[in-house]
Amino acid sequence: MSDERVFAKCAWRLIPFIGLLYLLSYIDRVNVGFAALTMNRDLDFSPAVYGFGAGVFFLGYCGFHVPATVILHRVGARRTIFSILAAWGALSAGCALVQGPLSFYVLRFLLGVAEAGFVPGMLLYLTYWFPQDYQGRLTAGFMTAVPFAFVIGGPLSGLILGMDGIAGIRGWQWLFLLEGLPTVFLAFAALKLLPDGPARASWLSDEEKAAIAARLVTEDNAEDHRLLPALRDPRILALGLVGFGLTCTLYGVQLWLPQMVQAMGFSNRATGFIVAVPGAAAIGAMILLGRSSDKRGDRVWHIALGMVFGAAGLIVAGFAQAYIVVLVALGFAFVGPIAAVPLLNSLPGSFLRGRAAAGGIGLYLAITNLGGFAGPYILGALKGESGNYTSGMAALALGLLLASLLVVALGRAMAPRPIAARANVGEVA
Repeated sequence: MSDERVFAKCAWRLIPFIGLLYLLSYIDRVNVGFAALTMNRDLDFSPAVYGFGAGVFFLGYCGFHVPATVILHRVGARRTIFSILAAWGALSAGCALVQGPLSFYVLRFLLGVAEAGFVPGMLLYLTYWFPQDYQGRLTAGFMTAVPFAFVIGGPLSGLILGMDGIAGIRGWQWLFLLEGLPTVFLAFAALKLLPDGPARASWLSDEEKAAIAARLVTEDNAEDHRLLPALRDPRILALGLVGFGLTCTLYGVQLWLPQMVQAMGFSNRATGFIVAVPGAAAIGAMILLGRSSDKRGDRVWHIALGMVFGAAGLIVAGFAQAYIVVLVALGFAFVGPIAAVPLLNSLPGSFLRGRAAAGGIGLYLAITNLGGFAGPYILGALKGESGNYTSGMAALALGLLLASLLVVALGRAMAPRPIAARANVGEVA
């Protein structure tokens, strides 16, 4: 069997299930944007309270990226992912118990802690199975769950909000319950469907396992496999800053978009379907950009293109008056950053392996996802001050443009640095 067929077999076995888990993760992360359509009124949340609560998730999320990823590397994917899924599903459903700002902040923070290991863990997990020339398209493959979360989650959330009053439960409470609990059940499926690595996969022959191992060994160009040097690698820190600018926009737009659309006079149900449109466009953009990046052997310029595209959409949306123009521009602001995310996320794994990859990917995402706190909070705070979204969108656009310049400047630094020898590869930090 050729290498291509072996890796295709692994992709078909792993990527659809990982994508399903990421879909649920993202729905459970951003459904607060739809819950806010009625929750904010029921609980008397101001824009600043909602913006802080929506974003505080990312303080817990970022704070535990590194330890959670290192644990996955040491303990194995099966047991770690099972624990992550069970905890985040229970906590997401538990958001139905929110009584006021404090309980909102606490539950959102704990949900972030529970989810912290999933995305960096999956990025690390892919390096156990696939060489670099597969990473762009496969990372994009499972990360199409992000726009799918809006294609599916938008209309679904609008319908669930219509259950308001059934069994004495508010619509936003039903939303958290019905979108959180399925993850708990899928935790048990992960024990069966996610082997710790190719060597533990019962559906691979010995010949196929040997082919994967041989291919990955030839691509192991990491200068150092130790943990601490990876945490000090300036490339990781710089990539984290690029990701911070990207996720400021990504989550700022996503977590406020339902309220922006509703403010134009649309019903909750219509809002759910309108929000799904840019999600559908983003699926195609993400796949096309990922394939183009792999085909051309380029990550940097494809990432920069997505960010500039998003910045242009924000600027137009912030100053346009006609609702149709605002909606189309917000779609651009949504599509561009999302399409760039998988490519940016694949970069740390291109020059790190083993414990270094576990720590480096975790640190990169910790810095990156702080933007998930900053973006919604910036939009909420500036909207509270000005009464509109113009200044907030301008601030996010500026962040995207600065991030695009930084990633271009980092282009040459992304290649592994040449070394004379690897005597220290086996050392443990």
